[in-house]
Amino acid sequence: MELMADSSWLYMYMPIAGVHIFWPGLVLIGFSVGVIGGFFGMGGAWMVTPGLNILGFPMAFAIGTDIAHIAGKSMVSTMRHSKFGNVDYKLGVVMLAGTMVGIEIGAQLVMWLERLGQVGPVVRWVYVGFLAFIAWMVFYDYAKAVSNKRKGLSGQHGTEGVTWYKALHRINIPPMIHFRASGFTCSAWLPIMVSLVTGILAGFLGIGGGLLRMPALVYLIGCPTHVAVGTDLFEVMISGLYGAFTYTLKGRIEIVAVFVMLTGAAIGAQIGTVATKYSKGYGIRLAFGAAVLCCMLSIILKQVGYTQSAAALILTTIGVICLYIMKIMFVGAARELREKKAGTQIG
Repeated sequence: MELMADSSWLYMYMPIAGVHIFWPGLVLIGFSVGVIGGFFGMGGAWMVTPGLNILGFPMAFAIGTDIAHIAGKSMVSTMRHSKFGNVDYKLGVVMLAGTMVGIEIGAQLVMWLERLGQVGPVVRWVYVGFLAFIAWMVFYDYAKAVSNKRKGLSGQHGTEGVTWYKALHRINIPPMIHFRASGFTCSAWLPIMVSLVTGILAGFLGIGGGLLRMPALVYLIGCPTHVAVGTDLFEVMISGLYGAFTYTLKGRIEIVAVFVMLTGAAIGAQIGTVATKYSKGYGIRLAFGAAVLCCMLSIILKQVGYTQSAAALILTTIGVICLYIMKIMFVGAARELREKKAGTQIG
């Protein structure tokens, strides 16, 4: 009891959700996921929703609060990526219709499961299956790319692994649209259907949709990795704003937690976005795959009752990946400064 009294200042009361939350955990999640989201081209919500649930938020509040948080953070990252020319706005706008419809379907599913009293377990197990699939796809793609490189095979974006987009680009259902920033032409129905599926997952799992959309933009639609990162963040921003609106109407957003996380996220997003400038495409994808696996394990630990171990794993994973990304940025920036200095001296 005395220990609890001494550490009570570390817990903040959330008036809407009616729970006390370890606020340093919220700050760590906000800053680190800001870095991670800016680097991977996602809101980082695939870590935040389970993280908030593990810290003590009821699942419906974890989903709603997370969606509101990623809307603000992704706005910062999108503006930064736009300066680097990494955002295909035309593609992003085409995908909006499917995204909006999908998010509302996902949100309604969550409300239905909450009325049945099953939202926590169902969402956690869907997360586990979903993360397992994404991790498999990322590592399979890398293994195939390495194999192709050894054979001397090269595609339009260099050595590639999974190239499902080549077959999908041959679907000629009007209207056909050319996306200049991404460098390809395809049926408008391809990005619309991809955005519908990712929108449903965004509303249901409390993610911006980026966990599936970023790989889908690369493997199914054919975007170069750096353009997929920026374009996905644009979509995450829009879907997050709509998701925040619909979950606010349902009374499932804890605004205090949103502001605590956004304070750190606004700074972290700048760091992660700049780091993409110094990392190769497959470096981004491999780090992403490792993060997904650790997140999946933490959710399984939570579901089987090891809550403290789950919290430790998710917070450690977020922290370690955040440090890795910051190292990429600082090492890359230092190298760039040395090269500029050498060039000036030669000139």
